[in-house]
Amino acid sequence: MRLDRTCLPIDAQAGTFAARIMAPEGPCIVGIIAGAAFDMTPAFGTMARWMEEEHPGAAIRARGAPLALDLDALLANSAHDARDPSKPFLLAPIDLQAVKAAGVTYVRSMLERVIEERCRGDASAAAAVRIEVRQIIGDDLANLVPGSAEAMRVKEALVAKGWWSQYLEVGIGPDAEIFTKCPPMAAVGLGAKVGVHPNSAWSNPEPEAVMVVNSRGRIQGATLGNDVNLRDVEGRSALLLGRAKDNNASAALGPMIRLFDDGFGLEDIRQAEITLTISGRDGFTLEETGAVGSISRDPTALVAQMIGAHHQYPDGAVLYLGTPFSPAKDRGAPGMGFTHKEGDLVRIASPRLGALVNEVDRTDECPPWAFGAGALFASLTRRGLPRP
Repeated sequence: MRLDRTCLPIDAQAGTFAARIMAPEGPCIVGIIAGAAFDMTPAFGTMARWMEEEHPGAAIRARGAPLALDLDALLANSAHDARDPSKPFLLAPIDLQAVKAAGVTYVRSMLERVIEERCRGDASAAAAVRIEVRQIIGDDLANLVPGSAEAMRVKEALVAKGWWSQYLEVGIGPDAEIFTKCPPMAAVGLGAKVGVHPNSAWSNPEPEAVMVVNSRGRIQGATLGNDVNLRDVEGRSALLLGRAKDNNASAALGPMIRLFDDGFGLEDIRQAEITLTISGRDGFTLEETGAVGSISRDPTALVAQMIGAHHQYPDGAVLYLGTPFSPAKDRGAPGMGFTHKEGDLVRIASPRLGALVNEVDRTDECPPWAFGAGALFASLTRRGLPRP
């Protein structure tokens, strides 16, 4: 794996970013504005605390300590197979925040979930079921407003045909699917391995835009995410969602948080496109692109369903918005669709958010999660951080 400046946004020199770096002394939070780096750790200690600022980008120059950062060396050293642990490398750009995800927020992925359900996790039946589902449902659900009167009429029609599904319920019903992807501190960053449980025979990446939200529900910025999913496990039963979604190294975020500023905001997320590229050791390649804007619920509506008077996150949260597509290109026998293999190189990219690159391995072959909140606070205490 080679990581370089192609992992950065195309306008990186003009943007405002928040990153987490593992340095020899311990985890550090770093602000980058107009290409200049600042150490934010002495002022805030954690990314969660920094995101509580009204305008975290404005705090970079006001409260950060200028930092000499070799960005090329940092990126190169973030590749798991070229890493010198005595030198800085990128981590997932969050720490204490809850890691939440919204599911079934795009028509393409919603239909794939219906297919999983009808197949009962059997990938060999997917092609035939996919044709049958589209003949009955079609793609015209894209213009439905979830929870609207029209959506409820569609629901009634599908129930009458015997084709109502729990996935259609959250896709076009009033309540979004919001679930916990992994515990705080468990996500991996750029260049790390991502894990697929060896018991799964039908797995895939889920490329997503991710909202970074503080404890007051304010969206402070965005990053990219890979919501690695075991499709056969989820297809057997929705009650197995936790086993399908939350495994060692199954949540990736990065490369950095792009903070909202005068040149980049929520509308840029709505207009963004996400490209997924997969390269396998077996010569398999795949590239697909999806528009964030084809989402059925606005990002602000999803955030509002995640946090509010009925549900609080005192350390803030990140919210995966859902995937615009699930890869379906056959890998092997016709009709079997896509599944991961060990060694797959996965690149999730969007021009103004950069690229999140990871390599797939078994969950028990990925580095075990060993650095949690206790270790973080022990490290900060040892360094006397944050400083008043």
